[in-house]
Amino acid sequence: MSFYDFLIIPDSLTANQFENFLYFSHRQIRTYLFVKIIRKFNMQYPKKVVIGDITVRDGFQHEEKFIPTEAKVWVLEQMILSGVKHLEVTNFGNPKGMPQFKDADELFKQIRASKKVKDLLDDVMLTAVTIRERAIERAIEAKKEGYGPDRILLMVSTSESHQIKNSGLTLKEYWKMAEEWIPKAKEVGIKINGTVSTIWGCPIEGPTRLEDAITFTKRWFDIGANDVEHADHDGSASPDRVYRYFSMLLDSVDNPHKQIAHFHTTRGWGLANVLSALQAGMTNFESTLGGIGGQPANFVDGVPVAGTGDYYYNDPNDVGLVSTEDMAVMMDEMGIETNLDIDCILQVGKIVEKIVGRRLRSKTVNQGRIPKSMTGRK
Repeated sequence: MSFYDFLIIPDSLTANQFENFLYFSHRQIRTYLFVKIIRKFNMQYPKKVVIGDITVRDGFQHEEKFIPTEAKVWVLEQMILSGVKHLEVTNFGNPKGMPQFKDADELFKQIRASKKVKDLLDDVMLTAVTIRERAIERAIEAKKEGYGPDRILLMVSTSESHQIKNSGLTLKEYWKMAEEWIPKAKEVGIKINGTVSTIWGCPIEGPTRLEDAITFTKRWFDIGANDVEHADHDGSASPDRVYRYFSMLLDSVDNPHKQIAHFHTTRGWGLANVLSALQAGMTNFESTLGGIGGQPANFVDGVPVAGTGDYYYNDPNDVGLVSTEDMAVMMDEMGIETNLDIDCILQVGKIVEKIVGRRLRSKTVNQGRIPKSMTGRK
């Protein structure tokens, strides 16, 4: 057996292989060990992922002008035509405090009736946020009427103070509410997303425990959730802690495909966090066109509104999620299959800038994809 044969054999050696190994020079042995170490620590990530887009709900909710219903429908249609299977449509919460969602019912009716995508909707998951009882009740009523959501989103925070600010209930009260209403929603065919927030820190309390988020994840599944979103809602997560958390999570659950990563990029770490999550083994992500989004606006069309209170951010105009365009392009360049028409998504991103009336945060919308001649990829 030659020295180079050792570079393609498994890490463990048989007795005969080890005896042959001893005859090699120290330099050859060092080369062997170096190659094995490089292979061991080479970047590992899934070869196929799911990217959901939540522009129309999470992205537009932070805008301080009402986005026309027709524009929202157009974005949903175009993203479906681009291959996106998971989309957040609206929030069934009280529109008095969040007027961006005053068209929630009409928006669902229009997208359900769209001739452009009607034949594709059976393979698409349309989600509505339903934080409290009345919102869940509205979703159930809409479902019974034939236009409602396929899936609703409920949310807990690992921080008690953030939970109260976001929902008006303590954690104990919220879990009790969720346990009561999840069966009612599932009875009419609505799937449930349970979201866990403040995993990597709370803008009110500060540091939080990663272990609590793992416990909450398991509890969501115990009470009937179909999948769980793991959310960095204010951009507190750093790449090292993202890798640590998702490694812990995937070691603790038996359904990795039902775990969803949600990153904000308040401090510019968004795609670094996506990469860390990929390396930990995550395969399900969500994002917004142009990287927009954040807390529901507390000022809409020149009028102060409740929203969710004061903004957590020093500059509310410089926040948002990971950009759908940039994440899809990055993953494509890495050879990760997204099943998306990325060129189409980039075009939609350009139009979304016109819809909101300003340059957004996507770099690839502005700079384009890397020319194929430079990458050697077909």
